[in-house]
Amino acid sequence: MTGLVYKSTGSWYTVRTEEGTFYECRIKGKFRIKGIKSTNPVAVGDIVDFDLDETSDTTTGLIHNIQERKNYIIRKSVNLSKQVHIIASNIDKVFLLVTINNPPTTTSFIDRFLVTAEAYGIEAILVFNKIDTFDDAMLDEQLYLQYIYSNIGYKCLRVSSTQQKGIDELKAEMQDNVSMFSGHSGVGKSTLINTLQPNLNLKTKEISEQHSQGQHTTTFAEMFDLDFGAKIIDTPGIRGFGIVDMEKEEIGDYFPEFFALKDQCKFNNCLHKEEPHCAVKEALDNDEIAWSRYNSYLQMLEGDEEHYRTDAYADGRNKEEQE
Repeated sequence: MTGLVYKSTGSWYTVRTEEGTFYECRIKGKFRIKGIKSTNPVAVGDIVDFDLDETSDTTTGLIHNIQERKNYIIRKSVNLSKQVHIIASNIDKVFLLVTINNPPTTTSFIDRFLVTAEAYGIEAILVFNKIDTFDDAMLDEQLYLQYIYSNIGYKCLRVSSTQQKGIDELKAEMQDNVSMFSGHSGVGKSTLINTLQPNLNLKTKEISEQHSQGQHTTTFAEMFDLDFGAKIIDTPGIRGFGIVDMEKEEIGDYFPEFFALKDQCKFNNCLHKEEPHCAVKEALDNDEIAWSRYNSYLQMLEGDEEHYRTDAYADGRNKEEQE
């Protein structure tokens, strides 16, 4: 039998067949996928082959094969630095929910996520959420970020669940696609899905006022069918986002504005640091490239993962939801 993985709790996987029947499945033996040392060999969005477990009294199955993935979103596990976590697979579009201070989303987090989406060939769209809560300063910051990323070529949406703003535009982007919502805990992923499909009644929690961080409500990735012809994968909140398996020479290729200038650099292996006649550095000096983007690039180039995690809310007050 063949089916689509809708839910992963680490040891059990909910699989839906083409006929619409759901089966609770386990893994048969151990999987090694193309050498990936993953904390989760089977991910939501995977197409799997499975057999019904004849030794069980219930309708459970044993997964014996994962069909080839067209893509996936992957990151380093924070607590297991040598392992990686596949967040979801076979995605058409990924929506990164960004909030200004409720909780704050850093540009380094945004850029790391976008670089990973670029590396795995997934269209990424930024969703600036909770726009109804903005004061003038927050609005200025949000519009500035939108200016930076839309100039690079990323679609940007402005959304408010409580005021139903931007919902129709979001639905139009999601229709006929498998989409994934991601972002820090508390950015409003589950609330937004409830707005898109009220009868789901996903759990939501308030932001912790003391630390301006979200309290985790989604504890594992799960896919839902929406009644306007879309599939959405809700994911646990992410604090740190470590990039995986990228050579220094290729990181700049996943910054579209850097890649566009690459052939104008004097050296074809230019790392855009101290090299002479670097088109990227010249564009930076002329304010044609955002300094925040360049700083993110340098941080990734230096492999400064630990500093990044320490920098980005990693003082232990809000433990990582799922590795």
